[in-house]
Amino acid sequence: MRLLPALLHFVKLTSSRYNIDESHSIGHAMDVVCHAQNIVYETSQQHRYIREQEPIIYTAAILHDMCDKKYVDPLKGVREIDELLYNRLKPYEIKHIINIITTMSYSTVKQNGFPDLGDYTMAYHIVREADLLAGYDFKRAMIYRMYKSPDHFMESFENSKCLFEKRVFRHEDDGLFITEYSKAKSKELYLQSCQQIKSFERVIDSYEKYI
Repeated sequence: MRLLPALLHFVKLTSSRYNIDESHSIGHAMDVVCHAQNIVYETSQQHRYIREQEPIIYTAAILHDMCDKKYVDPLKGVREIDELLYNRLKPYEIKHIINIITTMSYSTVKQNGFPDLGDYTMAYHIVREADLLAGYDFKRAMIYRMYKSPDHFMESFENSKCLFEKRVFRHEDDGLFITEYSKAKSKELYLQSCQQIKSFERVIDSYEKYI
């Protein structure tokens, strides 16, 4: 149990050190690990060995953005993760965690496809899909862009909406979900995302008269 608080504390400290905004920090880490746990529960009914890999899956889910090139030099981020986990997990566990988090990003998958991680390939897909499911939160996309362009709300909104239409809403068509849980959950989250977008559009319309 002592590892979990250490992981979350590390995410908080690293986010502060590298100015990782709330779209990729502690709240997102918690969302991803919760999605991962749900996928584990469903997937382990068919692949019972997944239960043995839970510490690897959850640790990767929590730490996956702490070496994100948008915020930190990836090699430095990986080195700090390795130092954090040293003496806390077995060397082979650390190796698989780093393999997962360095090959799971959307851009990496689109460029290189899915890696073959042997017995840990399903663990990889669980963490990767959990991150994709967390990405259906339209507010999160808005937050990321507003931190990048704080004076351009409408630009942030339009860019986020375009991202969802061209990328997020195409995840299943692009073959990015392999588990039945994620395929079903993504349909539910799609509807929630559409409602979030409509809500923002209504708020924006209500302010038009003040312009």
